Amino acid sequence: MLEIEKLREDFPILNQKVNDEPLVYLDNAATTQKPLTVLSAINDFYQQDNANVHRGVHTLAERATADYEAAREKVRAFINAQSTKEILFTRGTTTSLNWVAQFAGQILTPADEVIITIMEHHSNIVPWQEIAQRTGATLKFVYLKDGGLDWTDLNEKISTKTKFVSVAHVSNVLGCINPIKEIADLAHAHGAYVVVDGAQSVPHMAVDVQELDVDFFAFSGHKMMGPTGIGVLYGKEELLQRFEPVEFGGEMIDFVYESHSTWTELPWKFEAGTPNIAGAIGLGAAIDYINSIGIENIQQHERELVEYLLPKLKEIPGLTLYGPAEPRQRAGVIAFNLQGLHPHDLATALDMEGIAVRAGHHCAQPLLHDLKVAATARASFYLYNTKADCDKLIKALWVTKEFFNV
Repeated sequence: MLEIEKLREDFPILNQKVNDEPLVYLDNAATTQKPLTVLSAINDFYQQDNANVHRGVHTLAERATADYEAAREKVRAFINAQSTKEILFTRGTTTSLNWVAQFAGQILTPADEVIITIMEHHSNIVPWQEIAQRTGATLKFVYLKDGGLDWTDLNEKISTKTKFVSVAHVSNVLGCINPIKEIADLAHAHGAYVVVDGAQSVPHMAVDVQELDVDFFAFSGHKMMGPTGIGVLYGKEELLQRFEPVEFGGEMIDFVYESHSTWTELPWKFEAGTPNIAGAIGLGAAIDYINSIGIENIQQHERELVEYLLPKLKEIPGLTLYGPAEPRQRAGVIAFNLQGLHPHDLATALDMEGIAVRAGHHCAQPLLHDLKVAATARASFYLYNTKADCDKLIKALWVTKEFFNV
């Protein structure tokens, strides 16, 4: 049981008013707020240890390198990778997925196929479109059933031609939780690699990449109370050894000759240039904070909020919900529309009540086209949200409905 009111003291940004109303922050799928411990870790680095990593023998450089690599170990332990060699620091999920698509481009042929789903974020669609066009490979989409993945459609489309299956662990619109272990088993049975967009899962539920048996797994620091501009790509060591880097320069080399260069060992083989040192340290601090609370406690708290809120939303006439009807089949992401009101107008009206939600296509235009809507409003939750936040959202929706007479 989380002591939410005490925990909220760690997030001073929540103690403010927006439009003369107490802030209710429900845009966590876009980015999360940062606890004081994360802010302090970043500040401490710049005030006490600021130096470049892996390059100097002086004291500040050695301290910075130690802290940077300690953060990598925290990430490894958090997702249970076998080795820190399998943990690559990137700018975020988008960069991570672009790297995997570039790896795929090194082996795909016109005879091969890549499978993704219609619910994917653009960062797990556009890179595959580009690589498919470049290599001649075929890109196939799997569609929806009952607000989630259509398993029958996946089974019908996967074949020995499939070389990559890339799927979101949790949809950033539908909130549905995809069965990654089962998908990985199916893909591997057909000789395909499995890529997972974990941006919406790692902050909210326990993830064990070895148990899931995924080949690549991507996520972002800023969606788990870390800073922006830092992300992670996990890849099985044997695969990372096989693929060539996609960025070149300092840090990732072993020797540079006039005619050619050789690469250093994992994980630095893929990390060209000065990395986001403070970002990695901040991400490490965020992991420490999550561990102090317990990821299982976070998941249980969010489940309770969804179970509390969904029935109340269903009571509002003209409000359409998207995603699984069963609360236990979804994470803390709820997309909805109010009949007769554009989502942007709805979000603006909620903002006047101090409630921050997202409105738009959520970087998931193919999904919204499939749902036959141009946009939705989206409320998304994290560990510092409360049932009182849910009540305020419900009340504001009724007030908005009355005001616009819809």
